[in-house]
Formats: sequence, structure tokens, C-alpha cells
Amino acid sequence: MTQQEASKLKLMVVDDEPDNLDLLYRTFRRDFEVYKAHDAFSALNILDSVGEMAVIISDQRMPEMNGTEFLSRTVERFPDTIRILLTGFTDVEDLVDAINSGQVFKYITKPWKPDRLKVIVGQATDTYRVVKKRTQELRRALRRESLFNAVTTAIRESLDYHSMLQKIVATIGQTFEASYCLLKPVEGNSLTLDEFFYQDPKFSGASDFFDPNSLIKEVLATRSYQLQAKTNGTDSSQQLVVPLIYQQHLLALLALYQHRSDRSWLEEDVQLITGVAEQAALALSQAKLYQRLQENQAQIRAELEVARQIQHNLLRQSWPDIKGAKVQACCYPAREVGGDFFEVFVHPKGDLWLAVGDVSGKGVPAALFMASAISVLRRELSQETPAMPHVVMQNLNHALSDDLVSNNCFITLFLARYTLTTKELVYANAGHIYPLLSSCNDTVKTNPHYLKVRGVPLGILPKWEAKPGLLLLASGDILLLASDGITEAQVSIKDDFTAKPVDNAQLENHSMLNLEGLWQLLQREDQPLSLNHLLTRIQADNQVQEDDQTILSLEVL
Repeated sequence: MTQQEASKLKLMVVDDEPDNLDLLYRTFRRDFEVYKAHDAFSALNILDSVGEMAVIISDQRMPEMNGTEFLSRTVERFPDTIRILLTGFTDVEDLVDAINSGQVFKYITKPWKPDRLKVIVGQATDTYRVVKKRTQELRRALRRESLFNAVTTAIRESLDYHSMLQKIVATIGQTFEASYCLLKPVEGNSLTLDEFFYQDPKFSGASDFFDPNSLIKEVLATRSYQLQAKTNGTDSSQQLVVPLIYQQHLLALLALYQHRSDRSWLEEDVQLITGVAEQAALALSQAKLYQRLQENQAQIRAELEVARQIQHNLLRQSWPDIKGAKVQACCYPAREVGGDFFEVFVHPKGDLWLAVGDVSGKGVPAALFMASAISVLRRELSQETPAMPHVVMQNLNHALSDDLVSNNCFITLFLARYTLTTKELVYANAGHIYPLLSSCNDTVKTNPHYLKVRGVPLGILPKWEAKPGLLLLASGDILLLASDGITEAQVSIKDDFTAKPVDNAQLENHSMLNLEGLWQLLQREDQPLSLNHLLTRIQADNQVQEDDQTILSLEVL
């Protein structure tokens, strides 16, 4: 039973006849706190000063304002009050309207029987108590929902884990009118050094009186909230420490301090705080997971940046001047690291070795195979007398095929040996796209020249076999090697790029570049060839790079 139920309920009697007013007062004065009014205006003044009544008993026929009109004026201000109407005549229309509009609980005709009136008033008080209880429950539910919404909104507006903790402690501290509110995260059942607090501006010195350490120790040991009240003369204060637990994991401790004597936390408040703590614990758990995910992603990005730099350094960024030839090369992975690679190697005996390769897939797995392939290739080319390109390709397949097959990967690779003195080019192709040859001897450059001798990619068969290709180059010839990230790039092919312009309009159509488009771009490049300029034209219409892009050129001087 609440304190309000234990005390006497307030009852008002309104009647312009003094005898009736005294009789009603004597009937109920033992069980109620009774207020008397001789007319409606006096009754309204009492309500203004005293507040809500549990029951109002009013006469219908009174001067200046009748009973139904008086009761109707109390409905909006005191909706829970139970109203009883006394009438000495039968005015059906007024009574029906009053009852239907919720203004009157019962009406009693004069003269009334005291016992009957007591029964009706007893029913009225029971109804009042039920209505008040349900109203309080509804208000608690609305308050709980409002607080949950406030905490949820604060959490959603938080940018990170630490700002979320600050939002939670500020929202709870303001809602429960705490003088000081403290939130301490917990890691492994131990408090961290971080602290998040809210302080009521009206109590700037509240933190000087707040020492929750003893309660915090209790909560750490028991995993249940601890409430402590202190009184010093006319001054009183309360301390409350609540654990934030999610799936049996203690995530934080919430400590509240209230330094005031006019209001104390009720059991309802404590239960509401603990309910909010459960919701906050769920949010904190998710925030910690998100923070760890961000930290892991940041670590992965840092490690990938290191891997990108290592892979970048694996590819030769410079080579000695080559008399009689000019070599240009560049490689751009689609992600931090990729599977494309190139090699430019000048053998001590004078031969120039060129290679462009592409490991299937993208990202870290492809990059690891790329590093292995470059390592084995450089070992083969560093021999005193390197083997022919197709034999080197066989050795590469023998060294890498087991790992490639077990990981469902393969490598396409073009490898060539160019002899500067004879201008002879010997090459082997393991499933790579055809290289392009632009010859200065072509008077009409309408058809591309591809080097079409080719075998299967590395890692497909246990033993790689294919014939080598052979051709003689001439001064002014350009050999262009590329990966499929170049030929499969989406580019804008305009009307001057097509065979037949349409209505002089500057038409633009996005399509895959393909080998033929690459050859046409090569023909339109100014001489001497700038590989960076060519690649810029290819990448101009690619907002997102879908694949690794590698390109290498050999220009015979």
C-alpha cells in the first residue's frame, strides 16, 4: 500500500442547503478529509488551493451554477476524480448528458439513505484508487519509454564509443535530476582509468561530497545495485551505484549522487534507472564491438599499407639506361595490393628481359603469389646463362604449380628476351593477353599486329609446354604489354574514334577498351611515346578501378 492509500482521501461536499451540507460532513468526516462548499464558486476556489479530490458530492440545483455545470468544469483539471450528483427532482436530459460525458459516476435522489450513500461513496473510492493506480502505471510506462527513447537517441547521435558514454551519463543525470553522475567503464572485472561524468550546474560542489568507492566495491562483488541514504541535520543525500551488465559481462558502473532534501529517489526511480542501465549495457556492448571492429580495420589498413609499400618496392622502379631501347612500365593495383607485376632485367651479358604477369584474383592472396612468381623469375634470370624464355616458363610452372593448384589459382605471364645487338625478340606466353607491336614500317596502320604464339597459364597443367615466338624488331617499333585490367577498362569512345561520324554530333559511348581499342589509342599517341599519358587517357573514364592495371612498353631507338 502506498503512502497516499494509507492516508485519508480527500472528499468535497457541495450543497447550498446548510443542513444537507452538515449532514454530509458528519457522514464522512471519520473516513475522509472532508471539504465543504455552499456553492459552486466556493468549491472551485477550494480546488484551486487544495488540489485534486478523490470524490466530489454535489447538489444539482444551486444558485448561479448548477451541479452538472460545476462538475463539468472539474473534468479537464482533475480527470481521475469521481463525481456524485444529488438531485431532488428528475431532470432526465441533464443527468443523461452528465453521465454520458463522464462527468458523473452516480446520481442520488433526495432524500437519500445514509447507508446507501456510504455504499456508493465506497464504490467511488475503490474506483478512484483503481484509476489512480492505472494512471500511475501508465505514467511510469510513459516515463520509462520517454527515457529509453532519450537514451536511444543519445546513443544514435554518438559518433564513437567515448561520446556514447558521455551521452548516456548526461542523459541519465539530467532525467533523474542528479547532482552528480559518474560512469566508469569496466574491463576484465576491473575499472579502467576512463571516467565520464555529468554535474548539475546548480550544485557545482557536488563532486566534493560524492565518494562512491565503497558502493562501487560492493557492486563489483555482488553485481547488483547499491543504494545509500545519508542525513546530516536538515540536509540529506543519496548515492546509487548500478552495474551495466550484458550477457553476464560487466561493462561499466553508473554512480548517481543527489544532494537535496526536498526530493529522494523512490523505488520506482531505482527500478527505472536499472532498466535504463540494461538498455545502456546492450548499447555499450554493441559500441565496444564496433570500436574493436574499427580498431581491427585500422590495423588491417596499416598492415596493408605496409604490404602495399613492400609490393611497390618489389617492382623495379628504375633500371639502367639501355642503349638502343627505351623501356617504360607502371603497375596500379585495384586494392592496396594486387596480383599484377612486371619485370625489367638487364643481364650482365647485355640481353634485356621483359615480363608482365597477372595472378588470378585480387588482394592479398594474389599479392603473395605475385611475390613468389617474381622471386622465382629473378632467380632464373640471374643465372650466368639464362635459359630460353619457354624453358624459364617451364621452370616457373614446376616451382609454383603445386601451390597454385591447391589454392585454385593460376598465373598468366608474358616473358621476352630482347638482344640489343641483333634486335631479336624471343618470347613465351603463358595464357597472357596478346602483346601489341606497332611498327614504323606499316604505311597504313589500320590493322593491329598481335604476337599470337601462346600456351596455357601457369598452374593449369603439371608440365607447361609451348613453342617460343621469334621476331626481329626495327628502329621505331613499339612493343606494348598490358594486363587485362587495361583491356577490360571502361572508356568513352567518341565519334572521332569511330569509322563513321553521325550528324557531326560528339557522341559518347562507354564500352570495354579491348585490345583493338588499345591499339587505336597507341596509334593516336604522340611520339616519343609517353606511357603515363596513355594510361591517363585509359583511366579518365574509370571512376572505380575494377582490376589491377599493368602496362609496359619497349621502344626500339
